[in-house]
Amino acid sequence: MLELIDGRETPGAVYVPRPQPVGTGSPNEDVQRIVEDVRLRGDAAVAELTARLDGTQLATERIQVDAETISKARRLVRPELIDAMEVAAERLRRTSERQRRESWFERGPDETIGEVVRPLRRVGIYAPGGRAAYPSTVIMAAVPARVAGVEQIAVASPPGRDGEIAEPVLAACSVAGISEVYRVGGAQAIAALAYGTETIRPVDKIVGPGNVYVTLAKRAVQGWVGVDAEAGPTEIAIVADATADPTVIALDLIAQAEHGPLGSHVLITWAPDLPDKVLGALEIEVAKHRRAEDVENALIEGGRAVIVRDLEQAMATVNLLAPEHVQLVFDGAPDALDQVRNAGAVFIGAYSPVPAGDYVAGTNHILPAGGTARYASGLGVSEFTKSIYVCDLTAAALERLAPHIAAFATAEGLEAHARAVEARLERRRFE
Repeated sequence: MLELIDGRETPGAVYVPRPQPVGTGSPNEDVQRIVEDVRLRGDAAVAELTARLDGTQLATERIQVDAETISKARRLVRPELIDAMEVAAERLRRTSERQRRESWFERGPDETIGEVVRPLRRVGIYAPGGRAAYPSTVIMAAVPARVAGVEQIAVASPPGRDGEIAEPVLAACSVAGISEVYRVGGAQAIAALAYGTETIRPVDKIVGPGNVYVTLAKRAVQGWVGVDAEAGPTEIAIVADATADPTVIALDLIAQAEHGPLGSHVLITWAPDLPDKVLGALEIEVAKHRRAEDVENALIEGGRAVIVRDLEQAMATVNLLAPEHVQLVFDGAPDALDQVRNAGAVFIGAYSPVPAGDYVAGTNHILPAGGTARYASGLGVSEFTKSIYVCDLTAAALERLAPHIAAFATAEGLEAHARAVEARLERRRFE
């Protein structure tokens, strides 16, 4: 369940391969057809695709979930789950408040330069379904959007065979103050949010994780609407030394493997005996899992144990992999944070597991995957705002800057740029 990679003879970072889909077919063409169908035919296409792809009959008048169904779901789920949602929302709200950007202006005697920060008007959240319901995703996306000042939030989530969205997801919408929810999943949901239908009004940006069809659909509509950093199969890199508990490390790997196929579950260590100890613990703990076969297959597919020379090579390997989650479980772990350059989120020490970040730590669990942590960040308030530059010059300021403008305009062959400045200054001289 853990393929061994001995990188001690490698000069620098050790390359860790990610699992790849099996087969030669590509869902790209299917997704393009779905997106175009929804763009052209709206609700009718959404209903037909939901029946064909999800096996759920959905009348067009039932695409939107009514307010009573959302309220009822909150009453039906366990009270301890509502408590957990409220704790998660409050802790994430505190983090999000610290992320808020403010407008700024630099005022001189004859000019003002600055930026005004504006929230997006309308945002769509995709809450995945299928293998499981993910109410936490609703909280993770909605809270920073609200803190940013987004007024309109729409949630799309796939219905089950009974035609309904899972009650925990609807309850999370209630906790997050969202009343606009649609029984639509997959690529058709992304297309509907992007282009709009008779029932679903278009949004300015779509956020939230999903399967490969959702990811490809977000790529297809990007440019027409904004999308968040690209999500993908879950990833974890655990950097550990001989002090780490092998059973705890095994459970951390299993916790990510239970998300499904194509994930990367990587142990990186300079303690050569640790991989065998973790493998032994995996064999025991996987057998106890309710979906033992699925978890074992995920670990066979994406489980790796990398033996490195030292901490320096371990951190170089982490930065090359650029994983969604990094756990640092070794003596002196807090001091190693400075060496992490590429990661969606970092969890330091034996008592900071990824599941804490998934739910109530106060960090966001919608994170970049597939190596995109090299340039992308986890979901936060900045994803829901935009900045608008402001320039306010007096005539004196423009006259002072005019020679520099003319120099650029001449070099670039844009004579009207220079003339637009000269005309203003000439008019001023005659006044």
